[in-house]
Amino acid sequence: MKNDDRTTPASPVTARNEGRRPLTLRDVSEASGVSEMTVSRVLRNRGDVSAATRERVLETAKRLGYVPNKIAGALASSRVNLVAVIIPSLSNMVFPEVINGISHVLEDTELQPVLGVTHYQPELEEKVLYEMLSWRPSGVIIAGLERSEASRAMLLNAGIPVVEIMDVDGDAVDSVVGISHWRAGREMAQAIVDGGYRRIGFLGTKMPRDHRARKRFEGFTETLSKAGLEVEDQEYYEGHSGFAKGREMTARMLERSPDLDFLYFSNDLIGAGGLLYCLEKGIDIPDRLGLAGFNAVELLDGLPRKLATMDSCRRQIGEAAAKVIAEHAGGNGGGASAGAERIVLTPKLTYGDTLRRG
Repeated sequence: MKNDDRTTPASPVTARNEGRRPLTLRDVSEASGVSEMTVSRVLRNRGDVSAATRERVLETAKRLGYVPNKIAGALASSRVNLVAVIIPSLSNMVFPEVINGISHVLEDTELQPVLGVTHYQPELEEKVLYEMLSWRPSGVIIAGLERSEASRAMLLNAGIPVVEIMDVDGDAVDSVVGISHWRAGREMAQAIVDGGYRRIGFLGTKMPRDHRARKRFEGFTETLSKAGLEVEDQEYYEGHSGFAKGREMTARMLERSPDLDFLYFSNDLIGAGGLLYCLEKGIDIPDRLGLAGFNAVELLDGLPRKLATMDSCRRQIGEAAAKVIAEHAGGNGGGASAGAERIVLTPKLTYGDTLRRG
C-alpha cells in the first residue's frame, strides 16, 4: 500500500539516482548555474559570494540531497567502514533490541555501527543525516518510511545501501525490513472480536509523528468496523511510556467508561500498568475485561499475569537490515546497493492470560 503524500518530486539529477552514484560538486554546480569553485566556497562558508548566489547554491544542494564529503582526499576510497544507524528514541525499549541485532551481525565484518537519535523530529533527522553522510559511511539503517523531502533526497543520492526498518507500509528509498503495522492492528482487532469482546477502548501515544502506532490503529479500527464495532473511548499521552502512565490512563478510562470490556494499549509498558491497576481493583481478567498491548517486551515476563501482545520482531529486523548492508557494501566500505530488497517479517500474537481465545 502506497502513501502518495510521501512521494518526493524528481530532482534534476534523477528521481532515484539510478546506479546509486554519489552526488558531486559538479552536480550542484550544473543545477545551480555557478562554478564548482563557487559551490565549494558556499558550502565551506568561505570566500566572497553574494547573498543571492549563496542562497541559490544552498537551496539547490538541499533539493538534490547533496552532502559535502568531509573525508575527500583523506582516504583513497572516500568511504569509511561505518554504518549510520538512525533511530527515533533510546528511551523506547524497542530500539535497543534492534541495535543489538545490528551489532551482532556486524561483529563478523569490518563494519561498525554509529548511532544517531532523532526524537521523532523530521528537522532533527535532517541534521543527523547530513552530519553522518558527510563522513561517507558504508551504509545507512534508518527507522521508519515517512521523512522530509530533504532527508529523502539525501538518502536517494548518497550512493550507498540504505535500509529503512520497522515498517513496510509505504514507499522505500532503497531496501526495507520490517513488519506491516496495518496488518498487526487488523490481526489484533480480529482476535478481540473472535474473543467475544464488544465494547472496546484504546489507550496510546499521540500519533502525529509516531506513524507506526497510527498505522496499527488504522488497521485496528478498520477491522472493528467490518465487525460492526468501533472504539468507544480513547485515552492518549505524551512523553515517555511506563507502568505509572498506564495505571493513570486506565483509571481515567474505566472511571469515564465503566462498561468497556476490552482495553487495547499501543505498547506493552502502558498495558502492564493497566493490568496491575485492574488486578489491584479485583477486576476479573480476561472475562470481565480483556487487555492487550504490543511489542512482546521480555521485561513483562515477571508480571502476575501474562499480557496479551504481539511481537514486533525487533532483533530479527536489526539482524536482517545489517545483513543487507554487509552484503551490499561488501564489508569493506566500497560499493553501493546492488538492488532494493523488501523483507517482511510476520509478528506473532500471544494470547497470554488477558485475551480470551475465540
